[in-house]
Amino acid sequence: MAHEPLPSGTTNRVVVIEAAPTPISIDTTRTAVLVIDMQNDFGAEGGMFHRAGIDIAPIQEAVGPTAHVLAAARRAGIKIIYLKMEFRPDLSDAGAEDSPMRRVNAQMKVGETITAPDGRESRILIRDTWGTDIVRELAPQAGDILVSKHRYSGFYQTELDTILKTLGIKYLVVTGCTTSVCVESTIRDAMFRDYTCILLEDCTAEPVGYGLPRSNHEASLLVLQVLFAWVSRSGALLQGLE
Repeated sequence: MAHEPLPSGTTNRVVVIEAAPTPISIDTTRTAVLVIDMQNDFGAEGGMFHRAGIDIAPIQEAVGPTAHVLAAARRAGIKIIYLKMEFRPDLSDAGAEDSPMRRVNAQMKVGETITAPDGRESRILIRDTWGTDIVRELAPQAGDILVSKHRYSGFYQTELDTILKTLGIKYLVVTGCTTSVCVESTIRDAMFRDYTCILLEDCTAEPVGYGLPRSNHEASLLVLQVLFAWVSRSGALLQGLE
C-alpha cells in the first residue's frame, strides 16, 4: 500500500505513556503502530496453530485490546503497519532444505493444502491465502501499510526500515504475536536501528509456556523492559492519546 511522509509543517504532538521501567514521552506525528502476525494461521480456528493443537486463546484475547488501540491510533492520525509471516508458493524464500527455518516449517506443515473455514482452498503460511489474511476483527483499512516477511523479525529482508525512515518514524507501538518469537525478534532489530519501542503487553500473546508459573510471555516482557523497550498496556496508551 502507498505510504506518504508527514506534511511539512506538521505540529509535533507529545504525549506521555505510563510504562515500565519509566513513563515515556512520544511524538505521535513520528509514531507508528506495528501489528505483527495477527493473521488467521496464528489466531483463528482452522489456522496453522489451531490445527497443530496449540492453544490460540491467548492470541484471541489480545484481539479486543488491539482493536481499541488501532481505532484510537487512526483517530490520532498515527500510521498503522501490518507485518505478515508468509512464504512464496514454491517456498523459495523459506531457506535451504537443511536450514533451521525449513525444519520448523516442516513441523508446522507449512505449505500444506487445506480447506479454510470459509470453504476456500488455502495453504498454510502461503501468501495470498486465507491463512495469511489478517484476522477479521483487525482487518486493515485504507491508508494502512502491509509488509510481507519470511523470518521472525519484521526487519529481515523486508522494506520495513525504509518505510519507517520515509515516514519519519522514531517511535513504534508494538502489538501482535507471538511475544517471545516474532514480536521480540522485531523489537530487538528495531532497537538495533535506534527506534524507540513500546510493547503493549495485553496486545500480544505467547502460547509456549502459557499457563505455567513462569511463561515465555512473561520472560520476554522482563528482558524487553530491562534492555530493549518499554512495556505498557493498551489502556495507558489510550489514556495518553486522549
